[in-house]
Amino acid sequence: MTFRTSHEPVTVAYAEVATPVGRFTLAVTEVGLVAAGWGSRPRLKDLVEVHDPDRTAGAVAELTEYFAGRRRVFETPVDWRFIPATPRQVLQALHRVPFGTVVTYGELARKAESRVPARGIGSIMGANPIPIVVPCHRVVAGNGLGGFSGGEGVETKRWLLTHEGYLQPTLLDL
Repeated sequence: MTFRTSHEPVTVAYAEVATPVGRFTLAVTEVGLVAAGWGSRPRLKDLVEVHDPDRTAGAVAELTEYFAGRRRVFETPVDWRFIPATPRQVLQALHRVPFGTVVTYGELARKAESRVPARGIGSIMGANPIPIVVPCHRVVAGNGLGGFSGGEGVETKRWLLTHEGYLQPTLLDL
């Protein structure tokens, strides 16, 4: 992800959270959550890293509560500034999809009032810089779960949808 600023440098603080679906990294600017994901820290070019546990504390607490089954809605502000207009429009519509529900790629395109075809929505989901909080796991294909690029792929998506009560647990989950 490349960020270009013309004024004062934007700063970012990082935090890591151990979750049932792997280690999850959060990146928070002065405005809000700008990136998240599994594995190594997101590459946030042109942002100055700062050590600021207070800045990340709210997002860490909410994610911990979500995985403990005590949170259904994230209140952490999202910093949308660096996401291009069309993906931002789609991701903002996705951000409003409630816990425990899903939409198809086509339904999300309609909710976003976007001219992006379902296939393009899939590409935007694959590039979502803020999974879980902007819940791309809640977007499914018309004929099944569809893909998922986070964590362990579709198994992570299945786990998240089971956690939210959309899917029933399987014998593997017991």
